[in-house]
Amino acid sequence: MEKPEEPRTRRSPQPTPVQHRMTWLAACLGLWLFLQLPILGAGTRVVYKVQEEQPPNTLIGSLAADYGFPDVGHLYKLEVGAPYLRVDGKTGDIYTTETSIDRESLRECQSQFPGDRCFLEFEVSITDLKMNSSPRLLEGQIEVLDINDNTPNFASPVITLAIPENTNIGALFPIPLAMDRDAGANGVASYELLAGPEAQELFGLQVAEDQDEKQPQLIVMGNLDREQWDSYDLTIKVQDGGSPPRASSALLRITILDMNDNTPKFEKALYEAELSENSPVGHSVLQVKANDSDQGANAEIDYSFHQATDMVRRLLRLDRATGLITVQGPIDREDINILKFSVLAKDKGANPKSARTQVVVTVKDMNDNAPSIEIRGIGLVTHQDGMANISEDVPVETAVALVQVSDRDEGENAVVTCVVAGDVPFQLRQASETGSDSKKKYFLQTTTPLDYEAVKEYTIEIVAVDSGNPPLSSTNSLKVQVVDVNDNAPVFSQSLTEVAFPENNAPDDLVVEVSASDADSGSNAKLVYSLVMDPSSKGVFSIDPDSGEIRVKTVLDREQRERYEFLVVAADKGSPSLKGTASVAINVVDRNDNDPKFMLSSYNFSVMENMPPLSPVGMVTVIDADKGNNARIQLSVEQDNGDFVIQNGTGTILSSISFDREQQSTYTFRLKAVDGGDPPRSAYVGVTINVLDENDNAPFITSPSNASYKHILPHTSPGQQVSKVKAEDIDSGVNAELTYSITGGNPFELFQISSQSGDITLEKEILRKHHGLHRLVVRVNDRGKPSRHGTALVHFYINETLANRTLLETLLGHSLDTPLDIDIAGDPEYERGKQRSNILFGVIAGIVAVTLVIVLVVLVRYCRQREAKSGYQAGKKETKDLYAPKQGNKSSKSKGKVKKSKSPKPPKPSEDEEETGLQKSLKFNLMNDSVSDSPRIHLPLNYPPGSPDLGRHYRSNSPLPSIQLQPQSPSASKKHQVVQDLPATNTFVGTGDNNSTGSEQYSDYSYRTNPQKYTNKQIINMLNSTGASADPWGILLFTSLHSEN
Repeated sequence: MEKPEEPRTRRSPQPTPVQHRMTWLAACLGLWLFLQLPILGAGTRVVYKVQEEQPPNTLIGSLAADYGFPDVGHLYKLEVGAPYLRVDGKTGDIYTTETSIDRESLRECQSQFPGDRCFLEFEVSITDLKMNSSPRLLEGQIEVLDINDNTPNFASPVITLAIPENTNIGALFPIPLAMDRDAGANGVASYELLAGPEAQELFGLQVAEDQDEKQPQLIVMGNLDREQWDSYDLTIKVQDGGSPPRASSALLRITILDMNDNTPKFEKALYEAELSENSPVGHSVLQVKANDSDQGANAEIDYSFHQATDMVRRLLRLDRATGLITVQGPIDREDINILKFSVLAKDKGANPKSARTQVVVTVKDMNDNAPSIEIRGIGLVTHQDGMANISEDVPVETAVALVQVSDRDEGENAVVTCVVAGDVPFQLRQASETGSDSKKKYFLQTTTPLDYEAVKEYTIEIVAVDSGNPPLSSTNSLKVQVVDVNDNAPVFSQSLTEVAFPENNAPDDLVVEVSASDADSGSNAKLVYSLVMDPSSKGVFSIDPDSGEIRVKTVLDREQRERYEFLVVAADKGSPSLKGTASVAINVVDRNDNDPKFMLSSYNFSVMENMPPLSPVGMVTVIDADKGNNARIQLSVEQDNGDFVIQNGTGTILSSISFDREQQSTYTFRLKAVDGGDPPRSAYVGVTINVLDENDNAPFITSPSNASYKHILPHTSPGQQVSKVKAEDIDSGVNAELTYSITGGNPFELFQISSQSGDITLEKEILRKHHGLHRLVVRVNDRGKPSRHGTALVHFYINETLANRTLLETLLGHSLDTPLDIDIAGDPEYERGKQRSNILFGVIAGIVAVTLVIVLVVLVRYCRQREAKSGYQAGKKETKDLYAPKQGNKSSKSKGKVKKSKSPKPPKPSEDEEETGLQKSLKFNLMNDSVSDSPRIHLPLNYPPGSPDLGRHYRSNSPLPSIQLQPQSPSASKKHQVVQDLPATNTFVGTGDNNSTGSEQYSDYSYRTNPQKYTNKQIINMLNSTGASADPWGILLFTSLHSEN
């Protein structure tokens, strides 16, 4: 038992761990690719690195190659970054310019601490030139890498140190630091002390690391004695770590002082304070304080700035006695937000000692800056003198400016809100998502389509308000001038101008003036006219490009060209230029400058003679290249004698007479054609009428005569010429050209005639059946139309000798009396003999067949009688006539027998139909039909009135005994079937008279049909009347004799 089929539900296979990992990797890769794509409308932060002081045109980076931005069909424009950078407009490659990038000179990097990175910011707008959409803004930074382009230097070329004479060996004295504008590895790297012989063993140099700074210190290595040497001059050298390194030196002058053994000490190592910007001069910032344990002058402390920048010294004041730091200059957080410096405290001893502390002053912001609004061009839109020009056909949301709003304050004071004031079709859209609250960028873009014709100029006022307390605001305006674009094509006053212009004009004549108008203004409305013509019309007309006057350059001829059509183009001078077109049709007006012209220089017509009067004999064609009345032509016959007339409408020449070629074969006259112009023009042509002959004569045969014959021997070989037919035709031309053909009397195709010469040749070998008289019917046709012909009878007698000339003459006589559709060819007795032999063989075969049937019937009957003796029932009498045809209704009621399907019986023919069918069946061909070349002579049988009743004869004279057939006897039914199935054509024996002769209208080969004595129905009744006693010999004889016939 089969297992039932489970439902074919496709289940998703469970993912394998490898598939999980591959899916995760694909998702990560897709996310990474998505993050790499620049997002339209959002600022993409781009960072590059470049070393400072690079030569001009140094490639910093490629926006298209490095970040996947488009490199085809887009415009890159540097918005921020000049004059240090430039951008290739097509590829977005960023290059350096002639203005070198100096890290130490950049404003953004001047207030940085050592080790901080320096960035140069830039902005690039990208505009899609194909889509003509709003540009996207790209913000980026370039990290300016420091190079060793600055030499470390000391603050003064001479450095003075005072050292007490009783200083212990190993004591350290700080040396002022050298400053290097470079940073990192390019900054100060090492110090070196160069001493003379007198000081080489007394002083040394030690470099200590103090707060990421290299602090040079002088080491006392020997005992000092001021009385022996009160000062020493040394050289201190500083070198940075660049490659190659840079170095400088200063004079270190050491003065030996008396002893001061206590060093000042600050209360704090680091002082920090906040200073509000815009603080007034004299405002106290902070006070540093140092203490010294000494007394007197050694305890008096002097404060001074140490390693302070020029800005610190300019903005702050340090009281040297008290250490109070006050404001001495305008403090602006936007210029500097932090002040970082050192304060040095030094006592006033003979051998002064000093200490150092770090001071950091943070400048606190005040809302003292109103927002700043900067409006500049973006993409393809440039600004000049606060005005932007924009085409009226720009799409909606087209950026016309980049608005940057910034506030130099910080915090809440720097949070700015920006809006467009007034009812103008412009709005702000944020251009970058990466900006801070204090610095934002917006696209100023259109909100509705611009229309130069409606408003030509807009003044856009932008208001920015910060969030300070109180808030500060500022405004800036931009004038947008709508530039008219060439959006109106020139329009002609008429789209189609038709002009009637006469031919035979003078060159440079004015034809017509066209004009067009343009709804635009300026150069967009200045029009230039030109012509657009097909090649066949080039050079015929010209147009003034400014006025639109169309002039003809050549002489026009209407007969060559009647109409000129071309286009007039009006193009404005806008960019791109717009065009308008109009059609100009110039109809050339006719002038009567052409004579009538007959198509032929002379006309020759041929007509048949005997034509009735007023019959057309020819037609002439006359044309006039002019038009209208100038081309209306009247025809007339010159030397008019009344024989011919001409129809003006058709040009048909009619004859007024009937032609007779025998009287006159040629007629000559002239025709005149006159046009209807003013003045009229005329032309003449000669006409010749040739009268032609008709084919009114048939060919006549000159030889041979119809009663003659040609004797041919039986052994004549094929291919030999046996005769020749000659004929003549008194007509001429094709009417006298003759062709020959055999139309009858050649059933064996024994002869052939040449169609051109009339030569008759023997084509086949002569056989026995060919002996005798042959009559060829030869037809001679001429080539006239309609053709005429003559007929000739050519007789050939094929025999060994001409001994029986009487028979030959009889045959010739019969041939002349025989209709032409009956073939006369060969010996008919030859075929008759063959038919008699066939009949004899058929009779013998029939007798043998009948004998065998009788023997078989006797044997069968004998066997049935023996069987009947054993199984026959006495007293049962058969009452049905075995030979009578069965009735249909009785046969349908027979029981005990299996019915067999029989085809439907055909309807019983009528008496007339039986007679007609019998007559048709009695017709036969005397000759053997199997011979294809036998003569086709059909002879009907002749039944004389005394024909015997063969049924009665064979019923009375049958040599066989009469047989009483029983119903059970199969032979009885078979015999009955034989008699009943005889066809109508096998029920008579007919004889014909083979020796009968024809009447005067027939030859020996023709026969007449005698009417038959008995009809088909009478013959069938005779057979039925014989009953069961009919002799089978008689039936067979009927059949055999009729089959022989």
